[in-house]
Amino acid sequence: MFRDLIPTLADRYRVIAPDHLGFELSDGPPPDEFGYTFEPLTDLTAALLEQLGATRYAIYVQDYGAPIGFRLALRNPEAITAIITQNGNGYDEGFVEGFR
Repeated sequence: MFRDLIPTLADRYRVIAPDHLGFELSDGPPPDEFGYTFEPLTDLTAALLEQLGATRYAIYVQDYGAPIGFRLALRNPEAITAIITQNGNGYDEGFVEGFR
């Protein structure tokens, strides 16, 4: 989806574009092995950012990534330099029953 945007930004910025667990090319454990709510998905994303040494960053959030990005911002507001949102969802809990 972002194949044209990422190269345009990457010549000026470090771009990190993770596939969230269970989406796109990422494997996903079955729901009885991983709680597909936004808190654990945010934990995974925060761990990735930490592993990559990203301490200050702008986030571009869209669809189910928005609640993850918003949680990152609430957890560590001093890390966020900007939030760009496109069609971001405001779900509280996570995926509906029967998602997978």
